[in-house]
Amino acid sequence: MITFSEKYKDNAILVKSFEFAKNIVDYAEKLESLRKFVVANQILKAGTSIGANVKEAQNAESKVDFIHKLKIVMKEAEETEFWLFLCNELKNYPSGEKLLKELFEIIKILNKIISTAKKKNAINR
Repeated sequence: MITFSEKYKDNAILVKSFEFAKNIVDYAEKLESLRKFVVANQILKAGTSIGANVKEAQNAESKVDFIHKLKIVMKEAEETEFWLFLCNELKNYPSGEKLLKELFEIIKILNKIISTAKKKNAINR
């Protein structure tokens, strides 16, 4: 059986966002085991939608659609960042520091992809 990371090994943002989603699921399960259900649900939805929306963007209908979809990814990343920072500052919540570092790397890559796509779109007009 081929894995996601093997299939998309040439697409760094897909692989990183998928691995991040797996780590978010683990973190949300840890939160649930601590009975932190509301935050677990929020972080699970926002954090896993990053990868799902990156995957969806791969089949965008145009450059404009691609950029739009990645901007949605950025919104989900910002929301995930909020929840992770919140967890880091609340008593009795597990640290999300490792996830934040992963997320910052994803955001950096996304910013570069969006910037490049905007430049290419401007050139093609």
